[in-house]
Amino acid sequence: MIFSQPVANDLGSSFLRGVEKLQLSHFRSYTSFSLSLDLKPIVLTGPNGVGKTNLLEAISFLIPGKGLRRARLSEIHKQGSSAPWSLSYRLKDGEGDLQIGTGQDPESPTSERRLTKINGEKIKNQSILAEWVSMIWLTPQMDRLFLDGPSERRRFLDRLVYGFDPIHASRLTRYEKALKERNFLLRQGRYDSHWMEGLEDILVNEGIAITVSRREVVGQLASVLKSQDHRFPQADLALEGYIETLLQTRSSLEVEEELRRLLRENRDQDRMSGRTSLGSHRSDLLVHYPEKKQAAGLCSTGEQKALLLSIVMASARLLAARTGAIPLLLLDEVVAHLDKDRRTALFEAILQLKMQVWLTGTDVSLFEELQGNAQFFGLGD
Repeated sequence: MIFSQPVANDLGSSFLRGVEKLQLSHFRSYTSFSLSLDLKPIVLTGPNGVGKTNLLEAISFLIPGKGLRRARLSEIHKQGSSAPWSLSYRLKDGEGDLQIGTGQDPESPTSERRLTKINGEKIKNQSILAEWVSMIWLTPQMDRLFLDGPSERRRFLDRLVYGFDPIHASRLTRYEKALKERNFLLRQGRYDSHWMEGLEDILVNEGIAITVSRREVVGQLASVLKSQDHRFPQADLALEGYIETLLQTRSSLEVEEELRRLLRENRDQDRMSGRTSLGSHRSDLLVHYPEKKQAAGLCSTGEQKALLLSIVMASARLLAARTGAIPLLLLDEVVAHLDKDRRTALFEAILQLKMQVWLTGTDVSLFEELQGNAQFFGLGD
């Protein structure tokens, strides 16, 4: 983990970093587009369908993964265009500049692996991006986070962990690959025992490391949430899962031995069910609203939105203060669902953050408190 306990003056001592130029080619609704920026908050306004979220999605490809829409690369390509889509970014990192490019590989346009270069050098593994850029986003599709299944909450939490622990992405990749192979072998009914033990070793070692990183971030977030502006509702966070329970009372070595034993003993049961019954892929992020004394999933729609925003802003504070990578925050259509008091609290918090924040909305008047302190771009004018 690359951060320690936050202190009150962390944000004041950090410097601004972020995207200075964004260029899109054959991406979504854009044939060609370029935007030059400073490091203040960025407000993108315009009617629905004009391409605001497309620009946020373009920024989201600065970190490992499939972006904020989790789309296939072929779905991102501008319809009717024969050229591959590409994105280019110039970022300011302290006194220096950083150039990142990513997109479809012209030599393999049907591939679902994007080509990425940092300062002109092709990188072999996307996970390296997490060492340069960290990011959090909040989109309307995430409004059901507390109502959907555990997988969506794990994905949300893991994106937060990426910002503090760049190796987390690689661990998850190795873990998920071993998990798929184990399930496949079990379905076949015949397998080499040494091969199976090797896969289970990966699930045990990477699973414990993944869980430890998640717990660390959840603990740090809980601390920040308690000190956050009272106009954001405080949320209690906890991780629930078998590994989490074991780690409360046992050493890592004891947990390793227990998990190996259980995975070996559960092979027949897992073969029948078609899935591995225990591991870090079964954990869940629990969110509770202490003021109402109830789980977030039982709160009103407005309360759920406020709780989610509270967690995201706490994560942003932590990222801005502690990450070694360039921190970015993307907020898609957030302010329209907030009353004036909470909008004011959000804008005040954004201006206090030492990170570049991107916001979208259809009504520019909702952002009037940011006038003079942010860059405004009207799309579709």
